[in-house]
Parts: sequence; C-alpha cells; structure tokens
Amino acid sequence: MQIGVNSTVPAQNLLVFQTKRASFKCRKSPLNSLSTESTRKHLSNLEKLLQKTNQTDSDRVTKPLTNGSISIKRKGLLEGLKLWDIKPETKAAEEMSPSHLNRLQRLLSKTMEYSPRNNLGSRWREYHGCNDWSGLLDPLDENLRREVVRYGEFVQAAYHGFHSNPAMPVDEAPLPRHVALPDRSYKVTKSLYATSSVGLPKWVDDMAPNLGWMTQRSSWIGFVAVCDDRREIQRMGRRDIVIALRGTATCLEWTENFRAQLVRIPGSDDSNQRVECGFLSLHETRGAHVPSLAESVVQEVQRLIEMYKGEALSITITGHSLGAALSLLVADEISSCAPHVPPVAVFSFGGPRVGNKSFVQRLNKKNVKVLRIVNNQDLITRVPGVFIGDNNSWAYTHVGTELKVDTKMSPYLKPDADIGCCHDLEAYLHLVDGFLSSNCPFRSNAKRNLVKLVNEQRSNVKQLYTHKALTDDSTLAPLLVGGLAGAIMAPALDFWGFTVAWLTLEAAIQLD
Repeated sequence: MQIGVNSTVPAQNLLVFQTKRASFKCRKSPLNSLSTESTRKHLSNLEKLLQKTNQTDSDRVTKPLTNGSISIKRKGLLEGLKLWDIKPETKAAEEMSPSHLNRLQRLLSKTMEYSPRNNLGSRWREYHGCNDWSGLLDPLDENLRREVVRYGEFVQAAYHGFHSNPAMPVDEAPLPRHVALPDRSYKVTKSLYATSSVGLPKWVDDMAPNLGWMTQRSSWIGFVAVCDDRREIQRMGRRDIVIALRGTATCLEWTENFRAQLVRIPGSDDSNQRVECGFLSLHETRGAHVPSLAESVVQEVQRLIEMYKGEALSITITGHSLGAALSLLVADEISSCAPHVPPVAVFSFGGPRVGNKSFVQRLNKKNVKVLRIVNNQDLITRVPGVFIGDNNSWAYTHVGTELKVDTKMSPYLKPDADIGCCHDLEAYLHLVDGFLSSNCPFRSNAKRNLVKLVNEQRSNVKQLYTHKALTDDSTLAPLLVGGLAGAIMAPALDFWGFTVAWLTLEAAIQLD
C-alpha cells in the first residue's frame, strides 16, 4: 500500500534521472548565483550573529516595542544577515524568526552523531523482541534506534532493486538480479516475487500495450539476505537472516490492496482465523515462471537453517506498507516451517491491519514478535476497518508492539505535511533517527541524510531547511542532518495517478 512517494517510474526514465544525479555537483547553489567566496562571507556573517552572547542584542529582538521600534530593530538584524543579497525574493523576516535562529544555533553548536554501533552480545534477544521491547521504546534505546533504521534501509534496498528493473520476462523464468545492500556484511541469497490472482481482460493489453510492468501479474518484491561477516556476527551475537519486502508498486498490487474482505487462512484448523483477501492472494499465488512468495521464503529459510545448523540464528522480517502486511504472513508461514525455527521478529513501517483478533492470537501462540513503527499522521496504518462477510462481522486488529513517531515532532517537516509524506519510508527513518521519547524534542544532532528527505519531500520540508540542504557548499555541512547527496533517490509517482489507474482496472475486471 505504498503511496506514491517510494513508487517507481518506467525504466526508460531512469537514464534521465541518473543524468540529473551525475550533474548534481556541477549545479550552483540554489541559494543564489554568487561565487563561493561571497556565499561563505554571508554564512560567516550568519555564524557570527548566532554566536553573539550579548543579552542586549537578544532583548532587541524579543522585547515588546512600539511598531516603529520593531521595524528598526528587525532591519538591523537583517542588515547583519544580508539575506536580501543571498536570495532577494526570500521573506527573510518570516524565515529568520527568533525561534528559527535558536534552532540554527543549536544545530551549529552540536556535532551530528549516528546512534552507536555497540556490541549487542548477550542482549541480542532483547533487541530482537523476546520481551516485546519492554523498556526500550520510550525513551528509545540508542542501540534499538540503530537497528530499526538499519532494517528500514534494507527495505529501501528492495525498492531500489525493483526500480532498477521493474519488468518481468514473459516467456521464461527471471534471471538473478543484483541488489545494492546498505550493509556490506550481508549477502543476498534469494530473490522474492509476488503474484496477483487478479486477471485482466485481453482487451486491456490491446488498448494499452505500453503499460508494461504496470499490468504484469508477477513482480520482484524483495529478497532474503544473510550476514556472512564474522566481525558483524560477533557484534550482533548471532547470524541474522533478513527478509526485506517493498511496498505497492504495480496496478495489480493496488487492486489487491482494495480486496479488503476477510478470508480464512488456508490449512488453518481454526475457521475464525482470517486475513485480508488481497494480501493473502499476493502471498499464496504462484506465477507462470516463479513460485509463490510463501513457497520461496519457506524453501530458502529451510535451506539456510540447515546450512548454519549449530549456530545462533535469528530471522528478521522487515517491510513497508504492503511489504509490512506481507511480513506478517511471511512470519506466520516460516515460524512453523522447521522443527527448530530460530527466533522470528518483524520490524514493519507504516503497515495496515492484516487480520482479525484470532490471527493476532495465532501469531502470539507461534511466538512471533512484531514491532510496528507507526507515524501518528499516517492514514494507511488505520485501515482496513470493519467488513462484512458470510453473514458475520469481523474487526481488523493490529499485531504486536507499537513505536509511535509523529511528523510534527520533526523541526524540518511542515506540521501539515500531506499524506504522501506521512507514509513515506524515508520520512519514517528520519523520524525514528531523531526520536528521543514521546515527551522530548527531536534530537538536533541526528545523522540521517536531510538531502534525501528534501529530494523526495521538498514541498513538505520547511523552506529554510530546503534552501540549506540543497546547497553544495561545504560550509553548510553543520546544517545538514547527514552527508550531502550521493544516495540513490527513488523518484516520486503521483498517488492520484495510481488511484485513477486502479479505478480503470477495476472497471475493466468487472466488465470482463
């Protein structure tokens, strides 16, 4: 159920996007067209102004005065900053309010830090959820923060892997594909595919033959990776197996998202255990040349358990949006696929509800641990609701422990950010990286890359930080939450465009 932001674009547009990335360093600073020396001069003026400790200067800005006096003092402040020389059309009085100045001063005075990469050792089971992360979430443990962000980056790698080649061969099995992992201590061992059970009428392809991967039934959706670095295994206290799943990207996946009736889990002895029809379809359906997602995951996990028999192992499943929903079904599948299955934990981002209360009890009985990272403004985490079927009514229920973040806690994002931003995976990782506790401010020395957030959510980032993040001047490094550009940036795809496409396909299915 990925909403636009991390969706992909046709492969023919990637060359244009890569060309733009290659020319990033050659562009002038978006602040103005001045020389580097001149820009540094203005930034030096800014830093000197922020470092002043004279109390009278502060009083001149904040002390209530007559209208005429306020105008004079503000003019003096702006003369010190010389903002009109940098960007004449900028509303300096709004952008450089006292609250903005205080925030900038904090950013300039603190060294940006990653959460520590400490040795988890004997506590790895605790960080993997054996106690449902009790005592680690509020305030957020710095080691757990690092682990959550790291698993989120595996999901980003799944998105990028799909973006690089979204199409599937029609007449033969797909070839193995390369995935650029964020953590070099892991290696990919298996590609995963999801197939929709929904079929399209032939006339759809006849009328729109160029839709390509948008209408394909089977699509690459993620991967299985295993840690094979001895030093990292020692740091984590075990060998970790990761299963990463991306969110919605194709029209048929969107169609499955809206098939929201509750259906019985195949093979279950309890008829009350039910899950969403569309999610189950993508999990269980076989493709023309690929096995189902359920079959692929079970076979690979069984192989890896046998390969590393005798070692301490863990299985971590992570996904965003649709991938978060499928993560629960995958966890349910593999938790009983072998006599002695390693501890299974799910780290999900922006996931919808998947099943009813009986399904939750089923996962709890299998000792599957789930940490749901939820943005308070993300509407996708509140659906589906209550649906009717077989003359009975069931309520969808969330699974596991919740780590709640909030767009409004970030000093960089607008408090009224749109639905796409609130559901965006990069925005989720930005919020987790800065989260301290439910009653504490966003940590200003977070290391998450602000440039990437600006690239994907420019309209939802406050204008002051948009200007600062998009400059390539090295003197602005203290103002960035992370390094400058260089990460692979997923292009945005209009959510409403996808909605219109889905409605069109739904009409075609009903008419067939």
